Amino acid sequence: MPIRVEIENLTKYYGKTLVLDSVNLQVREHEVICLIGASGSGKSTILRCITRLVPYDHGVIRLDGMNTDGASFGRNGLAKRIGIVFQAFNLFPHINVIDNITLAPCKVHGVQRKDAEAHAEELLALFGMSEFARSYPEQLSGGQQQRVAIVRALATNPEVLLLDEVTAALDPELIGGVLRIIRDLRERGMTMIIVTHEMSFARDVADRVCFLDSGHILEQDKPQKLFSRPEHPRTAQFLQRIIEAGRL
Repeated sequence: MPIRVEIENLTKYYGKTLVLDSVNLQVREHEVICLIGASGSGKSTILRCITRLVPYDHGVIRLDGMNTDGASFGRNGLAKRIGIVFQAFNLFPHINVIDNITLAPCKVHGVQRKDAEAHAEELLALFGMSEFARSYPEQLSGGQQQRVAIVRALATNPEVLLLDEVTAALDPELIGGVLRIIRDLRERGMTMIIVTHEMSFARDVADRVCFLDSGHILEQDKPQKLFSRPEHPRTAQFLQRIIEAGRL
């Protein structure tokens, strides 16, 4: 499969703090990558750099071989090709579900309202959310809001989907529905980079798992190999703590 996203020597500082230290990563078309590691290891910052939500200090990020920081990519052009879903949902509370989903296609990408609504309704039906099309975010559970956030990210037909701890703010009984959607997207061939603390989920859904520590990708491998026979001592230490906490 061709390389869809390529990160080369990505370095990012927040003030004087080094957050990402010469990170290198390639993601192929239809591949699902899970980024794991302790809080503060740089996982979410990678996603924000890919989408240019935060600037980075050194390195290159390419989408289909093209530098995303170059003149060929405006912010809107990149947003259409890469979707991102955050932990905090970020739905607009004053408009209903269908309007949340169609806002970016209509306002940013110039899609006709009727076409955007038709596509939104198809996506809602696909994920069993049709009955909530006219509901407002406050009328939905956390799991339902997160599913709407995923649908909203898919509304521009992105080539790559980034998921940043999308289950972290949910009660345990609500997590399953969101994870089922992500599994379904995997079966449909969506290229995804997922930041997660759900180790069992990463083991089941990822083609490759990357372990980050202090801004470095210390180890990356197929999940069966990384979770059962990690090579780096820090990876083994991290996974042992996860096992002791009953999360793997």
